Amino acid sequence: MANSEMQKTRVINELRSFIKKLLQDPQILERSLEIARRAYQEQAESGRGKDGEVMARIANEISDTTSVHIPEDPSEHSDADRLFLEILEEVVDEEQALY
Repeated sequence: MANSEMQKTRVINELRSFIKKLLQDPQILERSLEIARRAYQEQAESGRGKDGEVMARIANEISDTTSVHIPEDPSEHSDADRLFLEILEEVVDEEQALY
């Protein structure tokens, strides 16, 4: 199997595992969105642009308050971790665009 195929398989397996966690504990989604909304609101109020520091804070708080574990160091985030954090950001951005 080619390296890119192995990478895709690994990401798919990680996402499958994550989706199972979400189905077992639906509160993870709501809690994650609450954390992301608050973090991006605080960032907007401070006048700073979006940066990796906010994503790291979101990841840490999600890890501290849910059964989802995202490494503290952003350089250790897996592709699936980054994808989840990016999707949270997109959802929050889309919610804010509606207002």
